[in-house]
Amino acid sequence: MSGSFRFSASLSPLQSREFPRMPFLKPHIHVPNHVPALNPMTAAHSRVVLPENLKVKLSALPITMASPAAMTEVEGLDVDMVTEAELKENGFRSTRRTKIVCTIGPRTCEFEQIEALAVGGMNVARVNMCHGTREWHRDVIRRVRQLNEEKGFAVAVMMDTEGSEIHMDDLNGAESAKAEDWLDIDFGIAEGVDFIAVSFVKSAEVIKTLKSYITAQSPESRIAVIAKIESIDSLENLEEIIQASDGAMVARGDLGAQIPLEQVPSVQQKVVQLCRQLNKPVIVASQLLESMIEYPIPTRAEVADVSEAVGQQADGLMLSSESAMGLYPEKALAVLRSVSLRIERQRREEKHLDTADLPIVSSSMPAIIFEEICNTASRMAKKLEADAIFVYTKTGQSASLLSRNRPDCPVFAFTPTTSIRRCLNLRWGLIPFRLDFSDDVDSNLNRTFSLLKARGMINSGDFIIVVSDVMQSIQAIKVP
Repeated sequence: MSGSFRFSASLSPLQSREFPRMPFLKPHIHVPNHVPALNPMTAAHSRVVLPENLKVKLSALPITMASPAAMTEVEGLDVDMVTEAELKENGFRSTRRTKIVCTIGPRTCEFEQIEALAVGGMNVARVNMCHGTREWHRDVIRRVRQLNEEKGFAVAVMMDTEGSEIHMDDLNGAESAKAEDWLDIDFGIAEGVDFIAVSFVKSAEVIKTLKSYITAQSPESRIAVIAKIESIDSLENLEEIIQASDGAMVARGDLGAQIPLEQVPSVQQKVVQLCRQLNKPVIVASQLLESMIEYPIPTRAEVADVSEAVGQQADGLMLSSESAMGLYPEKALAVLRSVSLRIERQRREEKHLDTADLPIVSSSMPAIIFEEICNTASRMAKKLEADAIFVYTKTGQSASLLSRNRPDCPVFAFTPTTSIRRCLNLRWGLIPFRLDFSDDVDSNLNRTFSLLKARGMINSGDFIIVVSDVMQSIQAIKVP
């Protein structure tokens, strides 16, 4: 064989029943000598700005997930303590790119238990309406919100519906879905969840109907609708379903009951690739670490399964019973975190070529040009070995386009809206911050550098690519 394998002789945490936290390795960050220290405002060659007639109005950009009626005005920078500590101690390259969804259940429903999951790496908390009462789920959702408010986390909430197909002749017409499903949806809208995951989607009309219903019930809400791919019908109409949705979940448990088991891996890969092409986040779910419901360590086959999903660069991995009712929810979360970090680092070290064919997803010419700016920023970051990409976004769209490119370095996404910050937390490679900013790029950069340097999260000399959907520009700059 022409290739070689890299392996470590040290004891893996997966082999230890004590299961210590996996240490982060100090990365070697290289800023090439040929890259000069650039002044973003005076060095013309370091900045590209669209002419006024080609700029996209912010109102014309799609909002990447939920946006609230009002913005919370808070001075400073909102970031959770885990991200802050990780960047201080281990640098940019240590950050995990694959996001983790944890189902909350009897084992993990108290405030302290939810906090432990957030500290351990949970990005999205899932509530499954198949189990428990609405009052119980309401308490869980409010504890997640309390945790975010008190500790600076950006944990999003995903509500999973019970599973009946959704049909309406019109918003005032007869509904064929079970009354319980619609009551659950009304509950999710009232509680302001960030995502609603819909089971057994047969066509794009199901998604469009639910989106119309959400808009009619709460015009100011833009809750994201996630299509669960788990039936033959959904596979037959896969592209149109994903196109209509705000994201997808590969629900492999039910899917494996409807198609031959040996086809599930290829279907998973197809859905992951299609979602990336269409710029939709995708979650791989079901039985990732099933044995850890009862045992403190996973099987080797489970670790290989998780590694494959990370290698496919799915946006997120999901724990179901493992975190809801399993005996070792924090250990299961630690396995997903440690495996993700190792596989991501291995891909970077081996310099895997990204051969994904990413078609243009924007419709208008100005939006297409800005999409190409985001694509260019990702290529620049790779070629110039940038330490990070900074993106200032009011809608979340530019951050999602950067995530879609799967850049080598992390993407710091700054948004003034709390709910958009939460929803961006499902996107691969994004580190979302809540930050009020102006239309003055100079002021935004100076303020951001000052805040991050004061917290020890960046250092002078770090090389940054900067993108803004306010000025629709791209810059290259070293932190002063």
